[in-house]
Formats: sequence, C-alpha cells, structure tokens
Amino acid sequence: MSRTEKEPASERPTRPAVTSPAAPSSPERSVRLVLAGVLLAMLLAMLDNAIVGTAMPTIVGDLGGLKQIAWVVTAYTLLSAISTPVWGKLGDLFSRKTVFLTSIVVFLAGSVLAGAAWSMPALIGFRALQGLGAGGLAVGAFSIIGALVPPRERGRYQGMTASVMVVGTIGGPLLGGVITDGLDWRWAFYLNVPLGLVALAWCWWMLDLPVSRAKVRIDYAGIVALSTAIASVVLVATWGGVDYAWTSAQVLGAAGVAAVALAAFLAIERRAVEPVVPLKLFRSRNMTLSSLSALIYGVVMFGAVLYLPLFQQTVQGASAASSGLLLLPMMVPMLVVAQVTGRSMSATGRYRIFFVLGGAFLTAGAALLATVDAGTGRLATGLAMALLGAGLGFAAQLSTTIALNSVEPKDMGAASGAVTLFRTVGGSLGVAAFGSIFTRAVAGRTPADKGAYLDAFAGGTGQVFLAVAVVCAAGFVLAWFFKEVPLRGKAPAPAPAPASASAPADTSAS
Repeated sequence: MSRTEKEPASERPTRPAVTSPAAPSSPERSVRLVLAGVLLAMLLAMLDNAIVGTAMPTIVGDLGGLKQIAWVVTAYTLLSAISTPVWGKLGDLFSRKTVFLTSIVVFLAGSVLAGAAWSMPALIGFRALQGLGAGGLAVGAFSIIGALVPPRERGRYQGMTASVMVVGTIGGPLLGGVITDGLDWRWAFYLNVPLGLVALAWCWWMLDLPVSRAKVRIDYAGIVALSTAIASVVLVATWGGVDYAWTSAQVLGAAGVAAVALAAFLAIERRAVEPVVPLKLFRSRNMTLSSLSALIYGVVMFGAVLYLPLFQQTVQGASAASSGLLLLPMMVPMLVVAQVTGRSMSATGRYRIFFVLGGAFLTAGAALLATVDAGTGRLATGLAMALLGAGLGFAAQLSTTIALNSVEPKDMGAASGAVTLFRTVGGSLGVAAFGSIFTRAVAGRTPADKGAYLDAFAGGTGQVFLAVAVVCAAGFVLAWFFKEVPLRGKAPAPAPAPASASAPADTSAS
C-alpha cells in the first residue's frame, strides 16, 4: 500500500517553501527563483556538446586518436538517450528532487574526469559518464516544472526555457572558441564544475517538493530492453552512411537488434508492475502527438544548428569565430514568439492553434532554405531562419507541457522522459539522414575547384532542408489532430496510485 509523506528533514532544509504563505504577494517570483537553478542545470547539458565540439581539434592534437573522434560525441549521446526514460521513471517512483540532484552529481563527476583524461579511450569513457548524468538533467527539469507549475500557468515560464535553448545554442560555440583560443582544452569540461555546483546548491536549498513513498518494483527487464533498443537505433543513426554503408552487415545488424529489443520491450511493459515507460500513456491522443511533435522538432533543431552555420561559413563567407552568433536570426524570433505564445496559452487555455502555426512557419522556412544556391545572400537566409525560429517558438516548448497535462501527476516523469527521448532520437536520426544526403551531394567535389564545390555545397544544403520541409509538413498535418483538453489550473498533488490505476487524464481524446 502506498502512502504520501513529506520529504525528510535530511532532504529538505528549514526554509520558506515556494508555495509558503510567507510570500503570498509574489508566488510567481518565488517559482522563477527556484526554476532559475533548475534551468541552470539543464543549460549545462546544452552548453557541453557545443563547447566540446568547438574544442575537438585541440583535443585530438593533444590526445591523438583521430579515428575515435566520433565516439567522443556518440558515447555522450548514447548514454544520454538510454538513461533519459530511466531517470524520468525513477523520479516518479522516488524523490524527484533527489533524483535530479543525483543526475547533476553524476554529470559533474563525468566532467571532472573528462577534463583529467589521459587518452582518447579514457575521454570516451568519461564522456559516457557525462551523458549518463545529462540524461537526467533535461527530463528532471521538465518534471520539476510540471510538479511546481500547473499546465494552465506554465506558459508564463515558457520564456525561461526558451532562453535556456537560445543561450545554449549561441553561447556554446562562443565559449568553445574562447576556451580553445585562450585556455587549455580541459576547461571545456572544468567549466561545468562551478556552474554545476551553483545549480546543485541552489536546487538543494530552494527546491521544496513533497516525496511520494511506495513499495515499488524496478522494471529491470524493461530498462535493459529499452536501453538495447535505443543504443542500437543511435548506432544505426551514427554509423549509417558515414562509418558504414546503410546496407552493410554492421548497420543492418544493429537495426535487427533494435527491432528485436523493441518487440521485447513492448511485451515486457505490458506485464510490468511499474513499467519504465507505461504504455497506457500513449492511450492519450495528445500524449502520442506531443511525442511525435518532439521528434519532429528534434529533427529541425539538429538540422538547422548543424547545417546553417556550415552554409553561412563556407558559401557566404561568414567567420567561423562567430559561429554561435550566426544563428541569431533564428533564435531571437524563437525567444520572442515563445514568450507571447506562453502568455497567450496561460490566458486562454488554448494551444492547438500554436501547433498549427508552428508547423506552417517551420514548413515555410525550410522550403525557403531548400531553394538556396551559391548566390543566396544573408538577407534571404536570415528571413528563412526567422520563419524557422518563429515556428519553433510557437510549438517546441508546448510538446512537454501538453504531454504532462495528458497524464496523471504520478506519471509526469515518465511522460517527460518519453517526450525528451523522442526529441533526442529525432535529432539523431535527422543528423544521420541529413549526413547521407549532404555527403552524396558533395561527393567528388573538392575546394580546389571552388565554383563547383560551392555549388555542390549549396545544393547539398538545399536538399537537406527539402527533407526538413517534408518532415515539418508532416508535423503541420499532425497538429490538426490535437484535442483542446482543458489545461489543469492547479499544481498536481503527488498522490501515488497502484499500477492498476486508471488511464491518463485525457484518455478520452484518443
């Protein structure tokens, strides 16, 4: 039998709670103070990959291991994807605060060890540890937001999460350049330590969440099957068309393992007492659509962040040193639109129109970028990027909000983990597919024949964004199927229920 009890004194120091009557005049300010620390932790994971990517040539020059360079990124991405749903479920079963703080500690430990790495294999192993912690940062942050802020009011804080995305996307390459030029590459990892300690102390002191205690059974079989499936999918996305041909034994073998592991996972989850990803979540139409939308936004973000700066630097002659600033035409509209959208959603409770507008703007922006050639100017590119940014601002942050509104409070961690997982897998699959498209377009061209090379480079970029436009059009169609289920107006109470509890709140939408 489950019961709910307050967080023990050892986990909750004496202080005014976020919802304490001591500060009735400014509850929004109190929540923003708490979320500042939570989002700082999430920012760590976003900054890390961009900083490390910029510093990678210096790292290889010091440690060697050029042939293993891809695994520095793959190890991080792989462990992050595998651990995301597990962290989310652990937060549901135990203390969200404790699980979130643990993920910060694991990430910081990986950062310190990666900074001290003595060889490329050691760096790869420590990056995997970093990725393990990173998997809990985003899913934990969104789950905590869901526990602190009711869905109807979440739009008021949407600008904060959008700001984190902007800072992470723009600040990462800039910080990476500063570290590469003026400091030792090891500071690409050591930089996480002071920021992480601030986030850790802030959340430990300020975060005040009730703890649900229950006799639970960990779904070990489900975790193993899901981890195997995710690992295999990420390997297919990483290897296919780059390290091995799509029809190679390695890629087909990994795809086969993924299919078998996924089938086993679905069978296990139907029988598990506490499934790591409760399949009942997807009885909700909005939960399913939110997950698919997150996958689409993952594809768009990874495609835009990777290929737009390359096009601007190679074809339009922009400086590589300002690679982060090259995305400003996309990021500024994203931030502004996210602010307006969030406040409108809080005021009206309506949100489907924003998914529709998001799909329309994304499709239009990607379609414009699909027409680029070697003579396309920065103004035309900037306009298309602004449309992409507006599209992401309309809907990217809503996916998690609507998903959390579609499930019972006790399943918020699992729901957040599922949406984050779909976004990560979407990005990985997108990068793999785009890489194959782009490689074929520039095959046989060399910078020695500058005109032909720039034409091929621009043509490859256009083909990538044609694929993005097709994906965004699919998202536009999906948007019309969202159902306007009323957003909860009160913060959810942490009342755990047995595994046989009723279906999610908007199951009727299915």
